[in-house]
Amino acid sequence: MAASATLINAPVAQAQISQAPKPARASAKAAAFRTPFLGQVAAGRSSAFNCGASVVSARALRAATQKAALTTQAKLGDSLEEFLVEATPDPKLRQIMMSMSEAIRTIAFKVRTASCGGTACVNSFGDEQLAVDMLADKLLFEALRYSGVCEYACSEEVPEPIAMDGSGFSVAFDPLDGSSIVDTNFTVGTIFGVWPGDKLIGITGRQQAAAGMGVYGPRTVFCLALADAPGCHEFLLQDDGKWLHVKETTEIGEGKMFSPGNLRATFDNPEYEKLVSYWIGEKYTLRYTGGMVPDVFQIIVKEKGVFSNVTSPSTKAKLRILFEVAPLALLVEKAGGHSSCDGKNVSALDIDIEKHDQRTQVCYGSLNEVRRFEETMYGKSERFAKVSA
Repeated sequence: MAASATLINAPVAQAQISQAPKPARASAKAAAFRTPFLGQVAAGRSSAFNCGASVVSARALRAATQKAALTTQAKLGDSLEEFLVEATPDPKLRQIMMSMSEAIRTIAFKVRTASCGGTACVNSFGDEQLAVDMLADKLLFEALRYSGVCEYACSEEVPEPIAMDGSGFSVAFDPLDGSSIVDTNFTVGTIFGVWPGDKLIGITGRQQAAAGMGVYGPRTVFCLALADAPGCHEFLLQDDGKWLHVKETTEIGEGKMFSPGNLRATFDNPEYEKLVSYWIGEKYTLRYTGGMVPDVFQIIVKEKGVFSNVTSPSTKAKLRILFEVAPLALLVEKAGGHSSCDGKNVSALDIDIEKHDQRTQVCYGSLNEVRRFEETMYGKSERFAKVSA
């Protein structure tokens, strides 16, 4: 188990940006996070924890934390640990999000140092040479097993849930979305959703406790949303291995930017052809990489735009609700956007997940863009008919 913890923190040590030994610092930080006294980190920042006493009692800290989560906005410049203490009173949810952040930090290093040949991009995991997407898969399972708060986990690579021997939450993830474009040095990412308890089918996306994505580009970003906290939050990986809160998004407005996935469907899906023609005719800016993470993430960052991926008789749906669509829907909708899923004119958060490998079509974007998507594709958009942007 100790070896796993060291491995998760490996990229910070290997980066050698700071003179301090990173794995030891990270391990100490993780240990502190599992105690009630992490709130002392924020003692100088918040009067809720500044009571004139040198040590804050665990009971007082929990009470202040619960109040802060309900009454305060997240502060830019906070560390990830400080943000989570203020955003949720649930120590298990804080722990699972921290564990995922450690894995994402490691994956970022492994992607950055992968050797890409004609067939795959590979890196090492212990003594093994693995394709980088399989390596990401192993790192995430290791992080969740070590967290102690994960009951079951499954991934796009391993769809059947595996017991993680913890208690609290279950996690579904796409370890490296866009792995086929790693060799071209495009941005790729990790997507995950966190559900309470031990069920990963017979659920909906709206039951998620949290969702997140790691974005591995020129910057490494951890984007997350908590069901019971406002907004969608962006954390930037610093040279010293810390995650810094740099952006909170609460509104997705209008703007002419589109990312049309599966354009082959326009050949025999006339409604989709009409929609794409509208975007082009209205002089929308095309921003499409072929990676779902950057193509959806830019809607949150730019606070505008639309992403679509639809089916046709000759091109079937490829996107998986459990591993990709539902977690991204929570991120987009907490950011103030909307989604439409499965041809049913409903949010992607309201689709019943009946199989681990269940696939669908989807649209994310601003209110008017999602309404236009539904009206063009399906002839109506009843849920948005009386809503103004």
